[in-house]
Amino acid sequence: MPKRKSTAVEETASEAPRRRSLRNVQPLSDVDQPAADVTPKPKAKGAGAPKAEKKTVAKRATQKTPQKVKEESEESTSPEPEPESEPESEPERPAKKSRASKQTPKAKATPKGKASPKAVGRATAKSAAKLSKSSAKAAATNEENAEDNGEKTYWLLKAEPESRIENGVDVKFSIDDLAAKKEPEPWDGIRAYAARNNLRAMKKGDLAFFYASNCKEPGIVGTMEIVQEHSPDLTAHDPKAAYYDPSSKPSDPKWSVVHVEFRSKFKVPIGLKELRAMGAPGQPLENMQMLKQTRLSVSKVTAAEWEYLTGVAEKKAAESK
Repeated sequence: MPKRKSTAVEETASEAPRRRSLRNVQPLSDVDQPAADVTPKPKAKGAGAPKAEKKTVAKRATQKTPQKVKEESEESTSPEPEPESEPESEPERPAKKSRASKQTPKAKATPKGKASPKAVGRATAKSAAKLSKSSAKAAATNEENAEDNGEKTYWLLKAEPESRIENGVDVKFSIDDLAAKKEPEPWDGIRAYAARNNLRAMKKGDLAFFYASNCKEPGIVGTMEIVQEHSPDLTAHDPKAAYYDPSSKPSDPKWSVVHVEFRSKFKVPIGLKELRAMGAPGQPLENMQMLKQTRLSVSKVTAAEWEYLTGVAEKKAAESK
């Protein structure tokens, strides 16, 4: 049998070990060198590798030996080591996130058209203060209108039921003394401008509390009615009177009186201690003028205060039976 000729495939297979061994003895190509060695060094002007050599280098760079293929496959299967630092070209998003997480969270914006709780609280406080002022103003206006319309207003007048000598005259005057009078009694001896102004504001038909002052048990003891409006206090011009005032001239009198009549005597007086308790903050008499200005001998009483105190007097009388 004639000797069989080897085919091109067989020749290639037989020559492959020889070519691989030849390549293995050759120096490392530019491709096998580290990335830093691939970059060619600058050469002098006019110097350079021949075009043929450049093509050879490029060809070798594109070719891969079996060993190189094996190494690349191992590298692809092995876990990729983490870089020591992030590339400078990448945006610093993680760093921005960490800074944002450390920052104090901002307060949520209040929805449009809705006020924040603090703003609502401030607005509520302002509204309450404004309402309180408007209520006080309305009450004062109502009292003025009541006076202008001839409606009844209420007062409190003080007198001393126990003996006391003033300028040689006993100034004692009690609710019983008033009840014994057959004619309207002039309420004289007022020598304070605020009290005098209240006297001048009184209208016929107004009611007043009789307050026993400067005694062992001060308090409200009864009621009376204003039956004659203010007129000059003539006792101020009499040197023998208890409250003579030489500065007041008959041609230009400084002081005034009103005339009153007895209406009732409380079975049980409302004492000063009780009045002070009723005048505590939040209580019915907290704004009563007599408790605010304790030395004022003629003071105003609101309709609510009058109604409350007369109710107290009736209740005390019922309990005393």
